[in-house]
Amino acid sequence: MRFMIMVKGTPVSEAGVLPDDDTVMAEMGAFHEELARAGVLLDANGLRPSSQGWRIRYGRDGGRSVIDGPFAETKELLAGYTLIQVRSRDEAMEWARRFPAPFGKGFECEIEVRPLYENEDFEPGGVLHKG
Repeated sequence: MRFMIMVKGTPVSEAGVLPDDDTVMAEMGAFHEELARAGVLLDANGLRPSSQGWRIRYGRDGGRSVIDGPFAETKELLAGYTLIQVRSRDEAMEWARRFPAPFGKGFECEIEVRPLYENEDFEPGGVLHKG
């Protein structure tokens, strides 16, 4: 089972400010090395601020429009992610509980963990299996 651990954006991450406490990056690096040694790490990265990105909005009529960042609602943005592959939801929960504070002690932040769809979630023909 694959799970994505998503680090939610904050006003600080949206400002493009990296933690000035070197222990934050060291703790995050050590955690990701531990994930790699355990054989569960698939990918991990920080994301640049939304001011350097864009969104594509799809209309009901099939049209598309491009919206350049920055985006106002930081609570809806991601600052980074870690993608893991584990045997169970419980194992993903254990790893997530050990995730270091993304911006260091004293900074509020939130991570969200969600499972990815897997091939076995779909019936032949690409239809989502509802069971």
